Amino acid sequence: MKNIYYISLLTCLLISFSNSTWAQSENFASRSSLGFSVGGSYYIGDLNKYKHFQNTHLSGGLLYRYHVNSRLELRGGIRYGKVEGHDSNASTDIQQQRNISFNSDIFEVSAGLEFNYLNYKMGNDKFFFTPYLFLDIGVFKMDPKTEYNSEEIRLQPLGTEGQGSSLSDKKPYPLTQFVIPFGLGLKLNLGKRAAISFEYGLRKTFTDYLDDVGSGNYIPVEELAKENGNLSARLSDPSKGSSQMRGSRGNSSTKDWYSIFGVSFTFTLGNPSTCYY
Repeated sequence: MKNIYYISLLTCLLISFSNSTWAQSENFASRSSLGFSVGGSYYIGDLNKYKHFQNTHLSGGLLYRYHVNSRLELRGGIRYGKVEGHDSNASTDIQQQRNISFNSDIFEVSAGLEFNYLNYKMGNDKFFFTPYLFLDIGVFKMDPKTEYNSEEIRLQPLGTEGQGSSLSDKKPYPLTQFVIPFGLGLKLNLGKRAAISFEYGLRKTFTDYLDDVGSGNYIPVEELAKENGNLSARLSDPSKGSSQMRGSRGNSSTKDWYSIFGVSFTFTLGNPSTCYY
């Protein structure tokens, strides 16, 4: 009986110690960090096929991280950016003649994983920096517009490729779309409670209409004007010259992309532990 008592007491102490250690290592606040980012955003698509960083605009957002272990972090973010494209910047005469332009605000919400190349812990003097890769999944809101007669015009309601009319079997494209952000970065501790990250990311979208230019063919402007209005017809084919453009308005084999990049500052939400795990 005496041995059973000591064994029971030892077991209780071990369980108590284990629970205490687990609670400390799994403390939600000490493993969590929140911060903000600032940087740039740009677009790759039918109006800008190859030139990264062209027409870059200011971007910003909020970032949350949860430290799972030294090699893995969960992340979530809300980001804003702006993208634009202009055929007038193209290197080919035929694209310049097409003369389409657009701009769009981007609002993105995403969550995913960060994979650290090196052992890393926020607030740890020994494991204080690492390159990393990230992979997220999310949604973004777009709203392509263009300037016409000194006024900014929303393009999606116009159906510039005949969407929503008898001239096309396509419906108006949704303004909220799925997105897969991915990229790489470098993070570095700034003392015990803060860190800085430099990050470059691309966004794989599942739409060809970020720029309002999809795979549809040019529709005769007279027919488009009858069904979707004169403004739709004019912005469907704003080409230079007296003759109407023919063939496809865009490349049907590729989707549009955008990029968000910059620097982030994050701050721990609790007391960081210097322990390595």
